[in-house]
Amino acid sequence: MASGPSKTARAVWKGVVQLGNDTVPVKLYSAASDKNVHFRLLDPRHHRPVHQAMINPETGASVSRDERHMAYITPDHDRVMFDDEELESLRPEPSRDIEVMHFLPLGTIDHRWYRRPYFLGPDGDDDAFAALSAALAESGKEGLVHWVMRHKLYVGALRDHDGLPLLLTLRYLDEVVDVEALEAPGGGKLDAKEVQMATQLIEMYAADFEPDVYQDEYRERLEALVESKRQGKRVKVKRRRRTEPSDDLSSSLAASLAQERKNGSKPRQRNRGARKGENARKNENARKSKERKRA
Repeated sequence: MASGPSKTARAVWKGVVQLGNDTVPVKLYSAASDKNVHFRLLDPRHHRPVHQAMINPETGASVSRDERHMAYITPDHDRVMFDDEELESLRPEPSRDIEVMHFLPLGTIDHRWYRRPYFLGPDGDDDAFAALSAALAESGKEGLVHWVMRHKLYVGALRDHDGLPLLLTLRYLDEVVDVEALEAPGGGKLDAKEVQMATQLIEMYAADFEPDVYQDEYRERLEALVESKRQGKRVKVKRRRRTEPSDDLSSSLAASLAQERKNGSKPRQRNRGARKGENARKNENARKSKERKRA
């Protein structure tokens, strides 16, 4: 029976799934998190945080919140002025209903339409939530839903994910770029040998998707730099050299194939295993560091 996310997760919103005459109270939990390293802007002399202010560029005077007005600048540089009441009147009516409009076969919605995922959890009625979870898992379909959250109207896809309902917000039609809007790639026609070498190279790189292997290396280096500087260590910056791409496609493909045949698949698998072990050690060290800070 689906029980929803763990008790350590915090709900970001509450709603009610509406399917005909049936209602299922649910909580939304973010299924993706921001792990970026965030910085503060400081005064260079006193190292105190600075804040942003709205400044009149002609007078240099600060403009208070009560004195600001909203305007839309047209392509012809005309200013269309609005007041708060006009904009407030356009907002959708507040609601907690997540209304199911249709059910579609899985795979009908192209991935380009997906925006942000949320897990659903029960909000008081565990039996109704378990029934919704089981129905989604057995149906092989996803529901097209719409709802209002924090004054904004959303359209989303409600589907099963390992026995738990998953709600994905969707982009609107004018937000998805049609492939026909892109310029067709140029270049000369490839010969059969180049296509064959490229295909062989793809096959050599075939592997299973292992998420723990792929880490944000820039963020890891940045966090290591932060920790080193926090401990007062001097850091030497190493400049990277950029390699120029080859203009000879056949020679480049042949060189890549030769290098992969030399390496073989086993070394790459060992590298993956070593990388996984390295990531595990980093995660364990980070966990111990957090425990020391809490202590």
